[in-house]
Amino acid sequence: MNDITMQCNADHLIRQALAEDITSEDITTNAVMRTAVQGEVQLICKQDGIIAGLQVFERVFTLLDETTSVQFYCKDGDEVKNGQQMGTVRGDIRVLLSGERTALNYLQRMSGIATYTHSIAGLLEGSKTKLLDTRKTTPNMRIFEKYAVKVGGGYNHRYNLSDGVLLKDNHIGAAGSVAKAVQMAREYAPFVRKIEVETENLDMVREAVEAGADIIMLDNMTPDAMREAVALIGGRAETECSGNVTKENVARLVDIGVDYISSGALTHSAPILDISLKNLHPVKEER
Repeated sequence: MNDITMQCNADHLIRQALAEDITSEDITTNAVMRTAVQGEVQLICKQDGIIAGLQVFERVFTLLDETTSVQFYCKDGDEVKNGQQMGTVRGDIRVLLSGERTALNYLQRMSGIATYTHSIAGLLEGSKTKLLDTRKTTPNMRIFEKYAVKVGGGYNHRYNLSDGVLLKDNHIGAAGSVAKAVQMAREYAPFVRKIEVETENLDMVREAVEAGADIIMLDNMTPDAMREAVALIGGRAETECSGNVTKENVARLVDIGVDYISSGALTHSAPILDISLKNLHPVKEER
C-alpha cells in the first residue's frame, strides 16, 4: 500500500477508527501521563505467520503525532516467528498508549488474513488455478483486507459493485433468465467490463456459454459436476468455482482445472495473528 493510496483512500478510515476509540480523551493515559515524555515500545510477534499492514500500523501513530518514528525490522509479506521483534515505535508516550489498540487491531487483522491466505495459496501451488477473495469483507475494512489477501499470495476479485458485472442468482431471477441477464448487461455495461455469470447446474452453464459470458462461476457444485462444466465450457469462457471454500476442503478442487477459486473465508473467517506492543519505557530526547 503506497503513500498515495494511504492518503487518498485509507487516512479517513484510520481517523474514523481512532475517533471510535477516543471520543473525547484517553482518560487512563491522561491520568498517568500529565505531560509529554518521549518513550519507546517494541512491536513483538507472538505467533508464527505472515505480516501485513505495517504501513497502516505506522500511520495510526503519525496521524496522532507526525513526529512519531517507527523502525521496522521486517516488511509486509515476510514470514514472522513467535517472539520476534518486528519493530520499535518512538514518540510521545501519550501517543504510543492512545494509538496502541487501533494500530494493533489493523495489524493483527491484516496479518491474520495474509497468514490464512498464504496457507490456502500454498495448497494451489503447481496448478494453474488462482485464489481469489470476495466482497465478504468487514464494513470500512475492505481496502485493508483485500490488500492483506494480496500480501498473502492471493488475488483480488472485483473491489466493489462498480468494478465489474457479476450476475448472481437474484440478478438472473430479476432479469428472467441467464441469457436475458447477459444480454442486458452487455447492452448496459461499458465494453471494457467483463461479464461473469454465477451458475448452479449444467443447464445454467450451457446457457451462460451460449449467451457469451466472459467468466462462468460454478457455485456450490460437486467436484464431479464442476469437471463436467469445465469440459462443457471448453475454454470458451474463464472459469471460477466458489461456495464455502476453506483451507480444510480446497484440496478437492485443485485438479478440476478451473482458472480461479474464490473464497469468502479469506476475509470473513481468518483468525487474527497475535501481536503486541511491549516493554514501553521513557527515553532521553535527542539533542
